[in-house]
Formats: sequence, structure tokens, C-alpha cells
Amino acid sequence: MDNLKQQTLYGIFWALLERIAFRSIQFLPSILMARLLSPKEFGVVGMIMIFLLLAQTFLDGGFGTAIIQKKNSTHVDECSIFYFNILVGMILTLGIYVTAPLIARFYAEPLLTPLTRWLSLDILLKSFSLIQTTLLTRSLDFKTQIKANVLANLFGGVAGVTAAYAGLGIWSIVIQTLVASALRTTSLWFLNPWRPSWSFSLESLRNLFIFGSNMLFSSLLGTFFDNLYPVFIGKVFSASALGYYTRANSLKMMVIDTTSSTLSRVLFPAMASIQDDTERLRQLYRKSILLITFVHFPLMLGLVATAQPLINLLFSEKWHESILYFQLLCLAGLLYPMSVINLDVLKVKGRSDLFFRLELVKRAMTVMMILLTMRWGIVAMLIGQIISSIVNYFLNAYFTKQLIGYPISTQIADIAPNLGISVLTTGAMFLLSSFVIVPDWALLLIQASGGILVFLSLAWLVKLESWGESLFLLRAFTNPLT
Repeated sequence: MDNLKQQTLYGIFWALLERIAFRSIQFLPSILMARLLSPKEFGVVGMIMIFLLLAQTFLDGGFGTAIIQKKNSTHVDECSIFYFNILVGMILTLGIYVTAPLIARFYAEPLLTPLTRWLSLDILLKSFSLIQTTLLTRSLDFKTQIKANVLANLFGGVAGVTAAYAGLGIWSIVIQTLVASALRTTSLWFLNPWRPSWSFSLESLRNLFIFGSNMLFSSLLGTFFDNLYPVFIGKVFSASALGYYTRANSLKMMVIDTTSSTLSRVLFPAMASIQDDTERLRQLYRKSILLITFVHFPLMLGLVATAQPLINLLFSEKWHESILYFQLLCLAGLLYPMSVINLDVLKVKGRSDLFFRLELVKRAMTVMMILLTMRWGIVAMLIGQIISSIVNYFLNAYFTKQLIGYPISTQIADIAPNLGISVLTTGAMFLLSSFVIVPDWALLLIQASGGILVFLSLAWLVKLESWGESLFLLRAFTNPLT
């Protein structure tokens, strides 16, 4: 096994383990808090997420991606980014603190003023550990990140659930968030040997900003427009409706983050290391989409089939309205990994200018879709989101042919078998639910076990190429260092 393949597989092993551990520890408290708190309380917090997420995106300034893409970064580069992050973190925290009353006035929700001010501290806490996370990701060291994230989310979850049981209501979410961020930052400083020196160079920032600026503006556009749905739902409909939406969306994103986003985190630095070898890059890219869609397609479609027992069992029947939202959001997220990896090719090739132009086009379409569908309600808006995701994939994949010679038609031909057997498996899971009348936990167990059996049987019968790649990866997981 060549060194890049070994390092990539090792990175995937620990990245998946890190995400599974991180999300599991994060998810268990969220189940308890969803049962203790109301949809409206989650909706109120959801109203301000766009402002916090935009601040977090601006915090990095695009330098994280730039330093991963740059082959010969120096310690001065790293120190300059570190101090820049802290400075920007202070400015953003102060800015959010001052503008909190305006946010509360926009939503006509007075509680948002103190809530926003306390949550703004999360930005400042994260600014002290951004460069540590970036450097660990660049070196494919996800093992260290596991330790920090597990510790942070374990104690953050305990603090949040304890506060919810004590009757602190919406403030338990604030406590959970701040405790987790503080512990994660502290843990990364203890576990990561990197330390800043008293070095700062505006020239280093300028050079990195040439690439990073386009990535920053693209990320800001993406974060803003991806969170327009919660803004419109919270403003036009109600806090409770937004609570149902955010719970469904967070569950979907938890699955995406654990699978496809995890693999993308590993593959981007791996592809960046061979950015000048187009043939190897194309081969790695193709194998990556075969592997990701082999896991992602059946998982997302399987969640569509099991949505009702899953949400009722996890969050209780008071979240029943989230079921249809969750199903539609899973369909909207079906092509997510394909879009992300196509965009990674642009980043690897240093074409952040194309990346930014693509974001402008796609986000303009997002606004149009929201304005066209909102008059018919939230379900119509989510159907529009599905349409947007399909168009976005084709836009993202267009330049991959030019940069590495892997056209859309070939991509579709490669993933079609994975999609086909995933659709058949989902149909079988729906059939199972129509034939049995059992409690939610039993229905979920029957659908999940039946779906896995059908999917693996079909994959073996048609001899999927991705089935062979998955077995190879599984063997590597059992002994990732050999």
C-alpha cells in the first residue's frame, strides 16, 4: 500500500471514529433536552443561529483552507493566523453583543437580547483553537481531535441536561454550548504540542488571503443562504414551526456530518497533497465518490423510510410535525457529498475564484426558490430545497471535467448502481412498515435490519465496484497501520 493511501485510510479511520464519538456524545443529551424542552424554545435559539454561524465563518477568514492547500506553510504563517483569529473573535463578539437588541426587535422576541449576548461568547472561545484544529486536520490527525471533542461534549451535555432538569429551560442550551466550547479549546491546547511564538506577518496574511479571501466570501455566502430557511420560517411562521424545522435539520446534518462530511475532511488534504498529479487525483476522486455514495445513499433514503418511528422514539410524539420535514430534508441532502467533493476539486486546484462565482449563482437561486415557494408553506419550501440541491450538483460538477477530466455523465454512470439499489432497499423498508403493526422501537428495528440485509444482498448479487472498495476499507479499518 503506497504511503498516501495508507495515510488517507488511517485518517478516514480516526476521522470516522472521531465523528461517531463526537456526535454520539452530543446526540444523547440532545434527546433528553428535546424531551424536556418545547419546540418553541428550540425555535427561539434557532432564530439567532444564522448570526452566530456567520460570525464563526468570518472568524476563520478562509485562512484554514488556505493553509491546508498551501504546500510550504511556515510557523510565521500559523502564528499570524492564530493572532488574527483572536482579534477577529473579540471584534465579532463585541459586535454581536451590541447588535443583540436589533436581532430581538427583528423577530419581536425580547428574550433574544440576553440570549444572543451570552451565546456570542462561543465565538471568542473558539477563536483560541481554530489554528490547532486546522493543523491537526492538515496532518490527518483526527485521533487527537477525538479526545478533545469527546471530553468537551461529554461534560457540555451533562451540564446542559442538568440545567434542563433544574428547570432553566432555554438557558440550558446556552450552558451546554459554552461549557462544550470552553472544554474543547482547553483540551486542544493540552493535547496539541503546537504553540505560537511572538511572530506576526501581514505579508503572510496577504499571501494566504489571495486564496483564502474567495473561500471566505464563498463560505459567508454559503452560511448565510443555507440559513435563510430558518430566518424566513422564524419570521413568517412561528418559533414553534422553526423548532420543528431545526430539530429535523439538525438530525439530518448529524448524519451527513458523521459520514460524508467526515470523509471530505480527510480527502481534501489528501487530494491537496497530489494536486499536480491529475491522473492520481482523478483516481482518488472517483474512488472517493464510489465509497461515499455507497454509504450515504442507503443511509439517507433509509432515514426517509424510518422517519416516523425514529423521531417518535427519540424525541417523543410532541415532535411528530418534524417527521415530514425530516424526510424532505433527507432527500434534499442526498446529493450533498457529491457537491462537496466536486467543490473540493476546485479548492485543490487553487480555483477559489471559480468557487466564489459558483456560490454567487447558487445562492441567488436559493433566494429565488424561497420567494417562489414560501407562500405555500414550509413543505413547499422544502420541496424547493430538493430542486435546488439537484441543480447545485450539476453546477458544482461542471468544472470537474475541465480540471481533472471527470465529466458529469461519467460521475452519474459511476454512482447510478449505488443509487439504484438504495432506492430498491428503501421501497422494501416501506413495504415492511405497511405489513406490521408494532411499537415504534420494534418497527425501527425491523425496518433497519431488513434494509441492511436487502442492501448488502443486492450489492453482493450485482457485484458493485463500491462493494469491493468498501470491503477493502473495512479490512484497513481492522488494521489501519498496515
